[in-house]
Amino acid sequence: MGIEFISGKDHYDKVIERVASVKKSLWIGTADIKDLHVKDGAKTKPFLGVLADLLKSGVEIRLIHAKEPGPAFREDFDRYPILKTGLERMLCPRVHFKMLIFDFETAYIGSANLTGAGIGMKSSNRRNFEAGILTDDLALVEGASEQFDSVWRGEHCTRCGRRQYCSDPVK
Repeated sequence: MGIEFISGKDHYDKVIERVASVKKSLWIGTADIKDLHVKDGAKTKPFLGVLADLLKSGVEIRLIHAKEPGPAFREDFDRYPILKTGLERMLCPRVHFKMLIFDFETAYIGSANLTGAGIGMKSSNRRNFEAGILTDDLALVEGASEQFDSVWRGEHCTRCGRRQYCSDPVK
């Protein structure tokens, strides 16, 4: 694969569809997260259902997002009880990166939030103009993983300057 430029509908076709094939670990970082839906045969289902299926198969999933999602997301979240106990989730108001790290082998790094208009299956007339890369380049995958993990570990918490907005500071 190397480094592949992703834009438009490729975000859905090449990034979101890849989520279901994860075997061990999925790390998701996004500023905004909404009630994203994905194809499920001839129907659609909440992206949270895909995450629930992965958790049931033993995949570790970490999610960092910047703000609380809306009521539709929370309603779907409650439909999948395994998300409450199995999904490792962190809210960090300073996160603005958008990345998905698949089994520490491949990474998406780009501009698309985890929303229908950003990375979802919206039509081209309703989709944001996004850009990113999908890569298996080890240096890029490791760099993205380290940035994600540094936030996850709370490395920036003591000096972030927005502690008063953080609902659960790590340090």
